[in-house]
Amino acid sequence: MAVNYICRHCRTSMGTIEEKEISETRLGFHFLTPEERSDIIAYNSNGDITVKVVCDYCREALEANPELLLVVNPLQ
Repeated sequence: MAVNYICRHCRTSMGTIEEKEISETRLGFHFLTPEERSDIIAYNSNGDITVKVVCDYCREALEANPELLLVVNPLQ
């Protein structure tokens, strides 16, 4: 199983954890509410997990231009 972290805005790959037996508790997913889990985590049919986070570039751009949050895909 792989856990792939991608930026939710620009879709840049931010890293992958490749480990056969990694628990959601170890990844910190247990701290998320059900709504946050459905927004952030996607379970792929091959058993991999995709986690949508925000990269530093997009975070800085959104902090400098908060109106970009009103656009569906602001930084593509």
